[in-house]
This record gives sequence, C-alpha cells and structure tokens, in this order.
Amino acid sequence: MRIDDALTWAKFLLVTSDSALLDAQILLAHVLEKETVYLMTWPERDLSVEQKVAFEALIEQRINGVPVAYLTGIREFWSLPLKVNDSTLIPRPDTEILVETALACCSPQSSILDLGTGTGAIILALASELPNTQCFAVDFNHDAVKLAIENATSLNINNVTFKQSNWFENVEGMFDVIVSNPPYIDENDHHLNEGDVRFEPLSALVATENGLSDIRLIATQAQRYLNENGSLMIEHGFEQGVSVREIFASLAYHNIKTIKDYGDNDRITIATYSAAPHAPISPTHKEIK
Repeated sequence: MRIDDALTWAKFLLVTSDSALLDAQILLAHVLEKETVYLMTWPERDLSVEQKVAFEALIEQRINGVPVAYLTGIREFWSLPLKVNDSTLIPRPDTEILVETALACCSPQSSILDLGTGTGAIILALASELPNTQCFAVDFNHDAVKLAIENATSLNINNVTFKQSNWFENVEGMFDVIVSNPPYIDENDHHLNEGDVRFEPLSALVATENGLSDIRLIATQAQRYLNENGSLMIEHGFEQGVSVREIFASLAYHNIKTIKDYGDNDRITIATYSAAPHAPISPTHKEIK
C-alpha cells in the first residue's frame, strides 16, 4: 500500500471525525516516524507490511473514538511536544489563552503556582518563557505528576517543582500568580458523552455545583497563598463567566475581568487579591481583552 492510498483509505473510514485527513496524516506519520510533510513529499512510497498493520490498528482505534493524542502519546502545546496519556486531559489550544494572560502579569522574578497541572502544559509553557521564575505545580493524581516531571525532563525545563497535592493541601509558600484549569463541567452535561472527552479522566473534567465547586474552593483558599496584589486566573466553561466573576467578587477580589478564547467565548477569568480593603465591585462587571 502506498502512502497516498493509505491516506485515502483512512480518510474514507474516519467519516465521523471533523479532521479525518489530518487524523490520518498524524497517525501515519507516527507509524513511519516521520514529519507529516514527508507524506506529501513522498506519496508514492510503499508501506512495509508491519507499517500497514500498525496504521490499520491505529485507524480502527480512532474509528472507535480514541483521541489521536492518546494514540500517538504526544500533543503539542505552546510549541512544546508534550507526552500525554489517559491519566490527564489532552491540552487544548484555547488553554494557551491562560498562558498568554499569565505572561502579561508576570515579571522575570515572579513566583507562579499551577493547580491541577496534568501534563504540566501550562506551567511548562510559562517556565519556558520565564526561565528565571520560580515555578511550582501540583496535581492530586500521582500518575499525572509523574508524567509532568517526564515532560519537564524531556524538554530540559529545570525551573519547575512538581508535587502531588489535592489543590492546596501540600502547597507551601506565597505566590505572585496562581493559575488553574480545574474541572468545571457539570456531571449531567451531555458533552461528557461526545468526542475525545469520553476517553479523558472524569476527575479532571467534572465538578459539582454546576461545575463551579472546585473554582469556588480555589478562589477561597488562594487568598492565603497570594502575595499582596497577586493574581488568580482560572479557566472555565464558556457559560460560566458571570458565575465565576460573582464568586471572585463575593470573596473581595478586585480588577476582575473575563477574557475570551479563540472562538470568542468566555474562557479565562482573572482577578487581583489584596488584604487592604477595596470598594465594592459589581459581580456583573466584565472587561473583555
């Protein structure tokens, strides 16, 4: 079977995928241990029997819904190739908005904490851009912490300390910036039965109180770990912007604003905390960057 024939065959079978050709190209390049550009440069090259069998097996799994990132074991985030597995969420492009937001708040000497780090995507992106910062990251899942450490090692990023912790349970010290992409999907949300999400760990997706319980807990406890005028920023669902701003306002955060993602949906809410009193803030205040 030629490369171009293999891609045509796979694209025909992956009718339920919105990115059938791209999925096929990534999986075939993975089997061949080549970049995807190789497929377009040498479409007439033949696959070996072993390569054909391996590719067909991956396509079958993809037809059954297994995410491409889990099949290849790699997902790029912030131009960093990250190892992924089914102990963590697959990093999403929209989460890069959280990285951009954090970078705008950080100085080269900032101390940063990432809660629920998963693959380490967020903190490793920040650490790669700010090599002189003190970066810390926690996750309650031991396998996720192990994976994040592996990613830091493979990327030669040395300014991050990873620790197993249920949110702030094992966190010490004070921070200038706290970031988190916590579980924020309601347990009855129909999206849990659709697409790649079906294969990702529910513990990293689902929260009670209409998806807001972990966000509320983080916002409440973060005050004890933020330096004066430190920033808290949390990724959330596209319909949760108002609710998250209300939570922040009720806890006396100020400079509250919600930032949209690449699809023009509410995605990140950021606020500043100070022990000094501030004027009351309207919980419906919204500033879009």
